[in-house]
Amino acid sequence: MIKRFARLFVASLLATLSRGIIRKYHPKIIMVTGSVGKTSTKDAIATALSSTYYLRKSEKSFNSEFGVPFTIIGAENPWTSVFAWLRVFRQAFALLLLPSHYPKLLVLEVGADRPGDLARILRIATPDVVVVTRLPEVPVHVEAYATPQAVREEEFAPAYALAPAAPLIISSDGHHARAMAARLPVRVTTYGFQQDAQVHLSNPRLLLEEERPVGMQADVRIGDFSGVISVRGAVGRQQLAPAAAALATAVALGVAPAEALAGTSAYVPPPGRTRIFPGVCGSMLIDDSYNASPAAAEEALEALRTLPQVTRRIAVLGDMLELGRYSVEEHARVGRLVAEVADVVIAVGIRARGLAAAARDAGLPEESVQTFDSAVEAIPAITTLIQQGDALLIKGSQSMRMERVVEALLAKQEDVAQLVRQDREWKRRP
Repeated sequence: MIKRFARLFVASLLATLSRGIIRKYHPKIIMVTGSVGKTSTKDAIATALSSTYYLRKSEKSFNSEFGVPFTIIGAENPWTSVFAWLRVFRQAFALLLLPSHYPKLLVLEVGADRPGDLARILRIATPDVVVVTRLPEVPVHVEAYATPQAVREEEFAPAYALAPAAPLIISSDGHHARAMAARLPVRVTTYGFQQDAQVHLSNPRLLLEEERPVGMQADVRIGDFSGVISVRGAVGRQQLAPAAAALATAVALGVAPAEALAGTSAYVPPPGRTRIFPGVCGSMLIDDSYNASPAAAEEALEALRTLPQVTRRIAVLGDMLELGRYSVEEHARVGRLVAEVADVVIAVGIRARGLAAAARDAGLPEESVQTFDSAVEAIPAITTLIQQGDALLIKGSQSMRMERVVEALLAKQEDVAQLVRQDREWKRRP
């Protein structure tokens, strides 16, 4: 009870200070919301606009009632350190009481774990521009809501706070955001692979160097302008969507398409989002260990499918959490999908056992499917299994700690720094 009261008090104080900072400096605010790819999209937007605006973006996935104030204040996550918390409040009061060269633009990622989360964030800051990423049929965190549509409505909530004629950037790859956007008197820009998207992507393909995948590229069209959009360091057509969203946002803010496209060229997907690394025994790793949802798992499996010239495709898949009553059905659906793509399946976690059973039922041989209770337990078996030329997809929800599998399989240990959850506080956790 005391801990809960302390949390509420600190959250309320952070919100009050952050509101004051926003009112004092009046930065333009871009809010990035949605179910899939928020952090990647936020990073891509910040990269594309960094030469035009003095800006600050949310660090990592700081998208909660604590993370958003940390970004507004410009503070690092203090975790459990009393002295670090004191520094956060000292920074906040200094911004309020003293003159400061504050950013002209904030790119804020916002997210919801439970009903009301975004309402609390919107009491802190009102967006000038909203970017809505894909809203799938079964979104993450659905177990905390009455229906999937309730999750989508919450994630779309920042758009309702926009002023008339303000820019609303939405993914065209799904009908939910389109239907909700139609209710609003805002200036909608769509991006994606649908033919009528205003920022239209087509012909997605691997970016190859010396016959090895190093990223993705696609043709892009905006009105009469056309070009090629490229993203290095990760595979899967889903990695093109954040760059397209950034391009759409920049154009909506008045940046010329050619300049906006050039601005996206420096974007690199954040850690744990289908990033590619050399693995042990001459293998290739697709590190998608940041988190997992059914929609994201489907995209990651498609990325694994498209890799050329591999000996075997191995899917190392951990539990997808927070799916509530949809958990059994969605794990089974992903299991059927993985049977179409992978030669070997390693399932990690209790829920993933259903995925493994569905993969067997869909035709994968018994000996090609293995199950383990934890990532650490799975590592020795995977290490023994790998052969020259194998491609491994590693994915699972955050609590499954699938980055530990990636770390154990890296060919170059210096690549560890590019994985998710490498800070000291995460390393301390079991």
